[in-house]
Amino acid sequence: MTEPENSLERSRTGWDLMLGVLLVLGGLSILGNVVLASVVSVLFIGWITLFMGVIGLIGALFQIGRPGFWPAVFSGGLLTVLGIIFLRNPGALLITLTLVTGMVFLVSGISRIASSAVFPQARILLILSGLVSAAFGVIILFNIVAASRALLGTLLGIQLLLDGITIALVGRIRVTRSASDRTTA
Repeated sequence: MTEPENSLERSRTGWDLMLGVLLVLGGLSILGNVVLASVVSVLFIGWITLFMGVIGLIGALFQIGRPGFWPAVFSGGLLTVLGIIFLRNPGALLITLTLVTGMVFLVSGISRIASSAVFPQARILLILSGLVSAAFGVIILFNIVAASRALLGTLLGIQLLLDGITIALVGRIRVTRSASDRTTA
């Protein structure tokens, strides 16, 4: 059996350009006030968690007497309680997310440095990116309170900015199947 041959197709329309510009503007506005963006994103996470918990509890009502009732009640109840906690104390969630982000940066940096021994062709790049990532992790973890105010908003703004630039310049990339693959599928 032969492997299906897929190809990548790139297309950029005026809508892609407009979406890219809107994302860039949104990213720049978020970077203009990262503290507000951090708080708003945490409150958004809190409301979504609370909403999903209530939906889970309502869904559990339809499971009464069936297998899966108690797990649905427990998960819906846990999400509801977490949503209430997040909304009552968004600062605790900010610090928690900052701690997790700092650990992700640190661990990914250490793993890149360690993997440089396995991939000699990319050793310099892996060591350099690993050192930068580990340094970000250490800076975040040693300044947890100060970093918690701005880190989430900064990362969100940078992500929107990069997504907007990418969509505006590249457009959308789709995987298309060849004609022979479509007839056998």
